[in-house]
Amino acid sequence: MTDSPRHDWVEIGATVLLACAAVATAWSSYQAARWNGEQAKASGSVNKARIAAARASDLADAQQEIDVETFSQWIDAYVGKDQRLSAFYFKRFREEFKPAVHAWVATRPLENDDAPLTPFAMPQYRLKAKADADRLDRRAEELSAQVHRNIQRSTDYVLGVVLFAVALFFAGMSTKLTTPGPRKALLLIGFVVFVAAAAWIATSPVSLSI
Repeated sequence: MTDSPRHDWVEIGATVLLACAAVATAWSSYQAARWNGEQAKASGSVNKARIAAARASDLADAQQEIDVETFSQWIDAYVGKDQRLSAFYFKRFREEFKPAVHAWVATRPLENDDAPLTPFAMPQYRLKAKADADRLDRRAEELSAQVHRNIQRSTDYVLGVVLFAVALFFAGMSTKLTTPGPRKALLLIGFVVFVAAAAWIATSPVSLSI
């Protein structure tokens, strides 16, 4: 009879631990699924960014080829002092290219040995498509890092599920034994595992967006 109250406390403690661990397991499972979904969503964004970056890079390469070709035609007329022909080609320069040509001509390349060899070496030569490609590449890298973070968060919550399952196991086993000492020991171990896992999971990011 003297052990009955103690047994009751073990039963109550086991019941509380079972309830809390069950709720924590459900929560961790939900968060693991949420972060897995966030990871999939971020992976899709990475693919979109990389495709857009590749398209922008291809456009920049094509524009640079056009600039090189038209410049080659223009420089022949420019060196040959054919103003009519040089003006003809100059009008066909892309608007992005003209500032670099103006700046290059201002360096007097025909007389100045220190002048840049071509307008393509001038700081005024900028391709918006190239800048867009670089920006999209950086965005893809940021999103890729986000994918890895989301994978880690999902993995953390899966580990939380495992730890809470361990707490459930010890709580359940404590109700099966009849000897007070082992019952208390198993329940204590269960509570320690639960509290440690709960404290760790409490610091993890939460995903609730729909």
